[in-house]
Amino acid sequence: MQMLAGKRLVLTGATGFVGGHLVPKLVQAGAEVSCIVRSSSDTSRLPASVNIFVCDLTTGAGLKEALNDQDIFIHMAALLFGTGFQAYLEQNGVSAQRLCEALASVANPPQKVVLLSSMAASGPDASAQGAQDTCLPKPVSAYGWSKLLVERTFMAHYHGELVILRPGIIYGSGDKGLLPVFQGAKHGFAVSPGYGRSFPVSCIHGDDMAQALICATSPGAQGIYHVSDGNRHTMESFCQAMSQALGKKAAIFHIPLPVMAISAFFASLWGQLCACVSPKKTVRAPNWNLDKYREAREAGWVCDCSRLMQDTGFSPKITLSEGMRESVEGYRLRGWL
Repeated sequence: MQMLAGKRLVLTGATGFVGGHLVPKLVQAGAEVSCIVRSSSDTSRLPASVNIFVCDLTTGAGLKEALNDQDIFIHMAALLFGTGFQAYLEQNGVSAQRLCEALASVANPPQKVVLLSSMAASGPDASAQGAQDTCLPKPVSAYGWSKLLVERTFMAHYHGELVILRPGIIYGSGDKGLLPVFQGAKHGFAVSPGYGRSFPVSCIHGDDMAQALICATSPGAQGIYHVSDGNRHTMESFCQAMSQALGKKAAIFHIPLPVMAISAFFASLWGQLCACVSPKKTVRAPNWNLDKYREAREAGWVCDCSRLMQDTGFSPKITLSEGMRESVEGYRLRGWL
């Protein structure tokens, strides 16, 4: 943490889920923090000491001023739930292109860039060792392809130090992506994809993810790293820990993949219809959709984070049970559960 004292650091995604865990840590570490936000972003939860740059990642407006004369840039903003391939690829890909254009045109660009990517860019892996940092990418979803596109865009156009983090499932207070799963567990049920299989996964709590991002800014960090809490879980054990934190006993249903495919089709269709009739086209895509089904139908999503630990000293602190308790408390404080 001392390595960030006095450093000028700018980031996207500061008002999002991981940003809510990361920004306070950066301020506590003594960094001079600047946040790139949209004009519609709610900045009320950001610390008063941070600098705010209102920018447009689709047009590039304001990015040069925000990125100039910074030591480190952390890019976390991304579309997580889209109505189709084009939505993911356009929004995430265009943002990366605009950022790289701005980085190339400023007089004093950041010396280091850290990208929060996803294991979806690596592709599925259910092996005992999990996905390695040197694995050949094989995305199966539009989201995964869009994250890989972001990575390759920065690799091609940014010529400073580049670190890419590919985490498994990120969970914790403030996350709306898994909120429907928590709501289901609250009512006594949860779902594991596929009948008669375990569906192994890697996961990490938001606080540990924030710590991994800080470790990625260290001088020894370079290249691609997978991120997890260091343990191999199953979707069933993940949901059981969730239900225990809620004080419930949830029934875990192993839903056959054909049934999940049908439900994902109709959920995606409904999302597209709502987007078409929305006058401002601002309807959020459903959390469960065909793209997420493409990931759920795979054998599992496990990764190996040992190299990140070796290179940077990263050490996950939060167990699954502790993380689930923090998640539930945070959701309840916000009135979401």
